[in-house]
Amino acid sequence: MKVLFTFYVPSGGVETLNKLRCESLQRSGIESHALYLMPGSGNLNTPGFPVFITSLDEEIKALIDRERYDAIIVTSDYLMLERLRRLGYGGILIYESQGLGQRRDAENLILDAIPYLRAHCNAVLMPPTSHMLELFITICPWLHRYVIPNIVDVNSFRLIPGEPPRDPVIAWVGRLESNKNWSEYLKIAARLRLRKPDLHLWMFHDPDLAAEEEKLKFNDELYALGLNDRLNVFTNIPNHVMPVYYSSIAGSGGFLLSSSITEGFGYAVAEAVCCTCPVLSTDSDGVKSFIVHNLSGKFYPLGDVQAAVNEALELMDNIPLRNLIREQGRELMVSRFGSDSYAHSFRQMMNSFSIF
Repeated sequence: MKVLFTFYVPSGGVETLNKLRCESLQRSGIESHALYLMPGSGNLNTPGFPVFITSLDEEIKALIDRERYDAIIVTSDYLMLERLRRLGYGGILIYESQGLGQRRDAENLILDAIPYLRAHCNAVLMPPTSHMLELFITICPWLHRYVIPNIVDVNSFRLIPGEPPRDPVIAWVGRLESNKNWSEYLKIAARLRLRKPDLHLWMFHDPDLAAEEEKLKFNDELYALGLNDRLNVFTNIPNHVMPVYYSSIAGSGGFLLSSSITEGFGYAVAEAVCCTCPVLSTDSDGVKSFIVHNLSGKFYPLGDVQAAVNEALELMDNIPLRNLIREQGRELMVSRFGSDSYAHSFRQMMNSFSIF
């Protein structure tokens, strides 16, 4: 069995997912490749499987003709479904719903995708995200649905001993765009700093994925809130290095703040939890698969800055609760998101198409 995963660019959560699942599937006997249309920051990560980067029709056609994939999984880019059929691919085509943004954006995208899904797609694959499942049931009732939890590298993402920062760190990981809600992160940090004057801010993002207008808005708000003297920005950090940073954040007495409006899964949050880095998050749907309030992390109501500050103070100052969250978060991730379960579920999906 041979499969191909396609996406726009090797960056962010999808690149992490592809790396983990391709390596897992390879170990289980399923040959797995990845195709990206453009280069990205994920090029810094060294995969253990073939990765192709091209947007040229002739090169994509040569690839699918040469490799003769049993199935191709197309992530997010529904136009790719028609393109692959036009280039002569006649095998199983599965559309994967990952990272479609806020609910209204996801709904509009699925509505736009209907002609392509009807004409070219055999099924849809998604993580257990309630709003996405509801949308596909409602909008595309004819389309077969497969729900498989995303895989997390619980072995590499673990606590790394080291000398932590002297002052507490509040970290944020994402893109500078509206759904990731960076503005709320800054507002929470500004108010929390009134109670924790020695607070530091760490932001991890890829500037190449941010619009110039968004960068300008970010800088304006950063200076308006008086946070520019406490911010460290980390760009294009290879994924395999992130456990060191998450461990440092945990050791500092700080936490990871996820301010997203909607998350399909939330890889940065999941990986931080694996490293016993406490997380404070909005109830952004996808993260509910591994955050249980006051057990494996903390939630705050989207838009309620003061509620977020209250939860943050408890997460930092209530040491018994903080230690409980760190320990049980790690245990939950190990029990639910190992690589063997993903490979087993993926093989079952392929078997349903008589691919063995």
